[in-house]
Amino acid sequence: MESTLSFERGPGAAAVARNTRLPIADDKAMLRAAAELTRDLIAPNPRLYWADMVGSALVGYAALAVAVTAASTVVIVAASVVAVLALYRALLFIHEVSHMKHSALPGFRTGWNALVGVPLLTPAFMYEGVHNLHHAKTRYGTADDPEYLPLALMKPWTLPVFILVSALAPLGLLIRFAILSPLSWVVPGLRRIVVERYSALAINPQFRRRMPEGEALVRFNRTDAAASIWAVALIVLVATGVISLRGFGIGFAIGSAVAVLNQVRTLVAHLWENEGEQMTVTAQYLDSVNVPPPSLLPGLWAPVGLRYHALHHLLPSLPYHSLGEAHRRISAALTPDSPYHKASYTGLPGLVAKIGMSTIRRGK
Repeated sequence: MESTLSFERGPGAAAVARNTRLPIADDKAMLRAAAELTRDLIAPNPRLYWADMVGSALVGYAALAVAVTAASTVVIVAASVVAVLALYRALLFIHEVSHMKHSALPGFRTGWNALVGVPLLTPAFMYEGVHNLHHAKTRYGTADDPEYLPLALMKPWTLPVFILVSALAPLGLLIRFAILSPLSWVVPGLRRIVVERYSALAINPQFRRRMPEGEALVRFNRTDAAASIWAVALIVLVATGVISLRGFGIGFAIGSAVAVLNQVRTLVAHLWENEGEQMTVTAQYLDSVNVPPPSLLPGLWAPVGLRYHALHHLLPSLPYHSLGEAHRRISAALTPDSPYHKASYTGLPGLVAKIGMSTIRRGK
């Protein structure tokens, strides 16, 4: 859900950024190679999408059930770790849903909403109609980008706050769907506020989403109602003792861990060094991050193709299962001095340190 924090930039950060950063021109050879070498990788594999999404969700829910019912602390912790990783993977298919042509994967959005989006109170509309703005050439990195804050140019304290506030995401989602959504149907004016301000997975607190229209509005309202019914039912089940407070607490902790893990991934998805100016496609790519093999852990904290986040910004319509092959082809075809290779990093610790050191330097 949308962040409500307004992070302040370090003193003089804007001036420093503008004085030290020069415009980056588009590298036509890189853009051409990316397009030409991946034309045969554009089609999604329906069997893989369904098997991956459904399998991840089922493993996650099974592990959640074990964690809630187990008596052994060791079993609870182990099952919770499995639940976090599996549900996190299932949840991140929301990113694919926001990009896919639904005619190529009929029923996938509905299936994902039913199995993952509604039960986890993160329906697809929280990303659809929002995430595509992040990929708009004239919006990326500007004040109109719902998914961008110049975190590397802000004060050092903003990074831990950025991470820790996400632990409250399950509570925020419960309030959004169990309280605000039902009220918005009967309180004049509240519906527009809920849709504009509390119906987007955005980190830019100034972002306001547009009201959906036509078929999109019908789908939005239907899915919103389903999530609200489930949220109210969940609270009733806990209040009546059908779900124990212990079980609810474990589930809440697992949901918080998923949100924190996703926020950490978000923190290192970009370098966050743009102060609001429009950027070329190459500049957007270099402000984004790939963490390719041989690193193994990114497959866990940046699954469903998100370890190739910079490449995704070059080719946003490429399905997640094609990104690895696309990266291999482009890397082999381009010379070592190509900008393409400059967006690859070795792992999470170095990226966190890079952004952290940047905030320290800017904050002085």
